[in-house]
Amino acid sequence: MSGRSRTAGLLALCLGLLWLLAGTGCTAHGDRPTTLRVLADAELRDMAPLWDDLRRDTGITLELDHRGTDEVLRTLTGPGPGHDLAWLASERPLQLRLKAAGGRTETPLATSIMRSPVAIGLKRAAAERLRQRTPDGRISWADVADAAADGSLAFGMADPRHTDSGLAALVGVATAAAGTGSALRPEDVSCERLRGFFTGHRLTEDSPAALADGFVRRQGELDALVTYESDLLALNAGGRLREPLEIVHPADGMVLADYPLLLLDPAKRAAYDRLTAWLKSGPVQKKIMERTLRRPVDPAVPRIEALRPPIGNALYFPDRQEVLDRLLADYAKAAGAPPARVFFVLDFSTSMAGERIAALRATFAGLSGADDSRSGKFLRFHRGESFTVIRFAGRVLDERTLTYRTPADLDLLRRAVAADDFAADTAVWSALDHAYGRAAELVRDIPGQEASVVLMTDGENNAGTGLDAFLDRYRALPPAARAVHTYTVRYGDADPRELDRAARATGGRMVDATAQSLLNAFKETRGCTE
Repeated sequence: MSGRSRTAGLLALCLGLLWLLAGTGCTAHGDRPTTLRVLADAELRDMAPLWDDLRRDTGITLELDHRGTDEVLRTLTGPGPGHDLAWLASERPLQLRLKAAGGRTETPLATSIMRSPVAIGLKRAAAERLRQRTPDGRISWADVADAAADGSLAFGMADPRHTDSGLAALVGVATAAAGTGSALRPEDVSCERLRGFFTGHRLTEDSPAALADGFVRRQGELDALVTYESDLLALNAGGRLREPLEIVHPADGMVLADYPLLLLDPAKRAAYDRLTAWLKSGPVQKKIMERTLRRPVDPAVPRIEALRPPIGNALYFPDRQEVLDRLLADYAKAAGAPPARVFFVLDFSTSMAGERIAALRATFAGLSGADDSRSGKFLRFHRGESFTVIRFAGRVLDERTLTYRTPADLDLLRRAVAADDFAADTAVWSALDHAYGRAAELVRDIPGQEASVVLMTDGENNAGTGLDAFLDRYRALPPAARAVHTYTVRYGDADPRELDRAARATGGRMVDATAQSLLNAFKETRGCTE
């Protein structure tokens, strides 16, 4: 055979082998081509640049169906998602929904791919102001809530009803507010403590991308952005901000997203294992970190400079759907309802003179911002909140109503309890009846207005209306007025049985200030409008 014939034969053989390889679809690693349908959180769109490498290296093609967090969860808990895999920012909300539905109590096989904590992006001036208010310079959720309540901090946060980043932020701040060191329980949110925090929430969107765009548009009027660390880093690197945001990991902890990939179709287990092994390999983890600014799950992968700071304490996610339902209901209520009105019905009988009135005045000073404890920062008076102070002895002595818009309004509130015109006798139930008359007018004139009554007394009723007569008048009120609950604060020699009975009859409860400080007793009534 001539040299030319041999060359032609070799060329034909090579072309045949190439045709065979193309016909079998083999990759460089001998894997068959596979297409996987993935139901993915919209927050994962930034992973798209990796998929050509995935197809080249493994033969796997991903068909990603990106949807909002809430829609992804509804699909996964429905009759059948029709996907091979699901990719979430966190599987914990799914676990709770499955458990609450009474079906499966465990999610499918899941593999964490990367991590990102909820963080706070602060303008430089805002960060400096917050640090000056802390003893150690470490900024916490409590500090943010305190500044939001007094009107000095306005921030953006995605809607927790539709986004995982918003839900993680809400759970994080609520867990910090509870201060239990464990997962939130229903009783931790029964009297929500986040009204002051919500006061500063000025920007919300249904996706992280829209939230970032909104912050860019309104950066002149906003001080901070609450979202995942990766989103804040991307925004800083995008060149759209007038000044970069300082990224703060709250000292009292945060919720961590670990982006699990879930196997929905067991028949695709082999391809799932190939995919997760590729995603968790060192080179790919490095690419994920560099392109999405999320933290690798592989501790051996060197972090880029922006991801070297420690994230601090990770908070527990709630283990009951009821907790999330309450949190989201409180969020919706805070977003759509007018600020609440509190009727303070305060005993100014002669027995209150001296140390007792000093404690009451210190209580109002603490609730006005002087209390720098964690609970004090979450439970303080907040902008937009309205108050009616009714002082009584044997009769109503004085009544003042104001709305907290400026620090001067808090001065007026403190002056209302600075009066020294004590009087004889204690007409507890007549004073409470007077407060319900005012409350009935309020909820009649402003439908949907939330209101509560806080009644504090240090003695037994010895004048005016009796408890039974008051309850008869209360039961005759219109439904909207009966929905106003009373929280009684027992102080000094007040009758605990009567105070408890009155509170329970109106849907509230009694708080005993004989076993704790008066300030802490008043804190227990904060936010209790239902």
